[in-house]
Amino acid sequence: MTTIDQLHELGRNMWWSWHPEAIDLFQRLNRDAFRATGNNPLMALRDADTLVLEDPQYQFQVDVVYRTFRAYMDTPGPRAKGPRTSYFCMEFGLHESLPLYSGGLGILAGDHTKAASDVGLPFTGVGLFLRDGYFRQYFDDKGQQYDEYPSIDATFHPMKPVRDENGHDITVTVHFADRPVHVRAWRVEVGRSTLYLLDTDFGANPYDLRFTTRRLYQGDRTTRIHQEIILGIAGLRMLRRLGIEADVYHMNEGHCAFLTLEMLREQKMAGNEQGADAVRKACVFTTHTPVMAGHDRFDAGLLLHELSTFRNEWGASERDLLALGRVNADDQSEQFTMTVLGLRLARTSNGVSKLNGEVARRQWQHMYHTDNPADVPITHITNGVHLPTWAAPASRTFLNVHLGDWQADRDDPETWDRIDSVPDIDLWAYRRKLRGNLIDFVNDYTHTQTLPQSPRLDPCALTIGFARRFATYKRAPLLFHDFERIMRLFEDTERPIQVIYAGKAHPQDAGGQRFIQEIFEYTNRPEFNGRLVFLENYNMEIGRKLISGCDVWLNNPRRPFEASGTSGQKVAIHGGLNLSILDGWWPEGHDGTNGWAIGEDASHEYKDPAIQDPEDALLLYEVLERHVIPTFYDLNADGLPEKWITMMRSAMKRLTYRFSAHRMITDYIERIYTR
Repeated sequence: MTTIDQLHELGRNMWWSWHPEAIDLFQRLNRDAFRATGNNPLMALRDADTLVLEDPQYQFQVDVVYRTFRAYMDTPGPRAKGPRTSYFCMEFGLHESLPLYSGGLGILAGDHTKAASDVGLPFTGVGLFLRDGYFRQYFDDKGQQYDEYPSIDATFHPMKPVRDENGHDITVTVHFADRPVHVRAWRVEVGRSTLYLLDTDFGANPYDLRFTTRRLYQGDRTTRIHQEIILGIAGLRMLRRLGIEADVYHMNEGHCAFLTLEMLREQKMAGNEQGADAVRKACVFTTHTPVMAGHDRFDAGLLLHELSTFRNEWGASERDLLALGRVNADDQSEQFTMTVLGLRLARTSNGVSKLNGEVARRQWQHMYHTDNPADVPITHITNGVHLPTWAAPASRTFLNVHLGDWQADRDDPETWDRIDSVPDIDLWAYRRKLRGNLIDFVNDYTHTQTLPQSPRLDPCALTIGFARRFATYKRAPLLFHDFERIMRLFEDTERPIQVIYAGKAHPQDAGGQRFIQEIFEYTNRPEFNGRLVFLENYNMEIGRKLISGCDVWLNNPRRPFEASGTSGQKVAIHGGLNLSILDGWWPEGHDGTNGWAIGEDASHEYKDPAIQDPEDALLLYEVLERHVIPTFYDLNADGLPEKWITMMRSAMKRLTYRFSAHRMITDYIERIYTR
């Protein structure tokens, strides 16, 4: 096999996205093309430098990486005989070059898919081919966010159309009301896992229906229900058409819950009038949304109209259909809720952190007619992160030297206990190197973005990161609530701090966009003297840089609105420390030695935001002033922040293995997927 053939095979499987040695091969082919296309290996290969391809040393390195890839693919994983799993989700965050995600839900789905591959679980993902992705973010000179949608050219991405032996697209058909819609699929290899992306944008459909699957979370309620019909009903039909059987169907959020209706229809067609039990035996459901208003709902009229042909095929009455998505079947004013549908037709349901599970049980106890939330059959599996994806290349090198084969034994606490044998000077050099890499990236990146900023961040200053969706409940500007007080911290030249922000607000979220503008306005104030920066077009690459380089990861949502908040789980492997409200995963992770809590009680109910926000801002300032900043700058006789390094050790030892996607997928297999 030629070098070109090997590179094409590597580039056509997303395995490369969590193997830096493979990424480096593609980057070296054409650094400019690679960078300009969102780190896309196939675009770099298309415009490859022939001198690089002909270099014997390069060819040798390709051979080495290719053999590693083939060994991975040809060796069954330890869970190869586990339950055959089909995993449905609206978005999948695999890599920045394939922008099929908006935030945490998609990143979780991507990490879940990769972790399933690593353990060899027979796993098939189902999502949408969001050809326009979420959106690319840019700004005017006042910090107003704008969006553009560069279309994904499937030719130069690791996906291929699903076709029959005659080369024709394999399609299935669903209906929007009485209008037939044809759906094809694209196959994406993710290591040993397979992902099918559903697509309506081709000539078999009328022009106005072709765009149904193009954009994520855009359009009105009709567009949303159309996308969810495609995901759930067409998704299951596509699996049937391809002959892909599963032991368990995992609905990741309510967007895909219509697949249960298709299963009920199948049961009815097979003559089983009591098909709900059979559907429940096959389905599991994960809920993330901790706010009742955030659950996907549809008016009865819209639902009945858009599912009219489907309902006639099924033979269900209007009442029976609506009852599946209503808490009270006969309440004519109640909307159809996708979460209710998922809960009702799943054998097991779970939240994504311990606190999120408790919130979900309280949310839905009225559905189960109980005064005791503990009686509600919703458990939890706390999210984890795919360490090979998120560990910086420098981290891999450091950990390989000091911990040995840490990836093979990543779930063993003893692996991480070896951190204790690393000298303080080496651990601090590791932290400084990662911070320096981030500062270099930020200083370069800000010269390429539309926001008029020219900071020169300090590679030695305490660096705080805040990067996530700019939903208003995440309270991005909380740090500036008391402007005079925070300015005193920024003006301290003896103990300097600098803060890096990044994030997108949904195009229809005016409040989130105002938050971005507020942060941007602060970045332009001379008082901050280049110590505050906002990075535009937040994506997975920026996320990797920030979580690896920041000393402190700031998270200050209104509890309990953060379902899990997995970005904070990614910093521990890099020796970063969390500074967070006790929400999402942090109440399980924080022990007083491995980071800081903003407030101490994770059980109390939140007050009115007008009261709670100032209180939390005060707590945030106190932690920064009394603990975070003094600990960072308290140096021993050797010039090392001894107490800070002790906290780094604790975070790396106690958090990394507990909040990994490897642990998460094992929990799902043993507690959710296996009956």
